[in-house]
Amino acid sequence: MITLRVNGKDRKLDDIDPSTPLLWVLRDHLDMVGTKFGCGKGLCGACTVHLNGSAIRSCSLPISAANGQSITTIEGLAKQDSNGVVQFHPLQQAWVEHDVPQCGYCQAGQLMSAAALLQQNPNPNDDEIESAMAGNICRCGTYKRIKKAIHTAAKAEASS
Repeated sequence: MITLRVNGKDRKLDDIDPSTPLLWVLRDHLDMVGTKFGCGKGLCGACTVHLNGSAIRSCSLPISAANGQSITTIEGLAKQDSNGVVQFHPLQQAWVEHDVPQCGYCQAGQLMSAAALLQQNPNPNDDEIESAMAGNICRCGTYKRIKKAIHTAAKAEASS
């Protein structure tokens, strides 16, 4: 039996091969399809989720390594307030403000990497952003808008 805490909810999974990548458990067993498959080798960043608050590539992490751990996916980035109203993460708001997505395929991974960065460094400079985001590929080339959106979100979080 595999036990995970996914987006704040405990999930128990039976009959899962322990070598199954976390990505496929999320998508195929938990119906959480926001996390995308890109390369299958952990090189493109499309499958990025948080494991205990750190950005990891879910396509190359066996589910056995995540057993008993806390996982946050793109579906868990926004929060609901006490009235059930969804409160978007400042990064999600900044992504819209700066019109970051084009095709959108990489965006879940981009957002999750950026969220981990801001969690560790609430006011990153350009070099720190580029370093933290280097493992996330955007085939549409929206890197400048991503960087602007991260700066905007950092300012928004600092003022809240």
